[in-house]
Amino acid sequence: MSKTVLHIDSSPLGERSVSRKLTARILHALRMKDANTRVIRRDIGADPLPHLNGAVIGAFFTPANTRSPAALEAIRASDQAVDEFLGADVIVIGAPMYNYGIPSLLKAWIDHIVRAGRTFKYGANGRPESLIPPGKKLIVASSRGSIYTEAPQKSFDYQESYLTAVFGFLGLTDISFIRAEGVALGPEAAETAMRAAEGQLCEILGSGA
Repeated sequence: MSKTVLHIDSSPLGERSVSRKLTARILHALRMKDANTRVIRRDIGADPLPHLNGAVIGAFFTPANTRSPAALEAIRASDQAVDEFLGADVIVIGAPMYNYGIPSLLKAWIDHIVRAGRTFKYGANGRPESLIPPGKKLIVASSRGSIYTEAPQKSFDYQESYLTAVFGFLGLTDISFIRAEGVALGPEAAETAMRAAEGQLCEILGSGA
């Protein structure tokens, strides 16, 4: 059975974006492995979800059977994003590092899919429990202007650590990062970063990638 891939791009830089180049390469590799792969594209860099506001949060915490038409409209885009996330076998996210973290556009999308009652619930002991179907794979195309996998800047990496934490909270354990870092350190460093990312891609998806 062919897989459904949810493809998320969050960079607003268009063709100049390194993370978009990486997600395109990942999607190509996935299609090479399975020509019947179904891809759902959500370009939040160009067409972002709105940041959460009072109306949306209020609708989240209103029982589904008592939501008013206005409340249903307030979370319509959020419900669609959650449905796409739940229906995907593989999630591919382009995540550039902005100021040691992720773009606010990507954070907004995450805030829409981390939904009590939809993607997680609180159990009897008050601890969160995942409502995500098992077996999902997350591949993050991570781009960084400098080097954050080693000292002295390793402690400033709140990009990959946050993504690991928030998707781990939702119960995802199969999380891979394809990383291009140092891309702002000059043309030679950028080429080296992309070659390194290509090698990581082959390791994660197989030598045929």
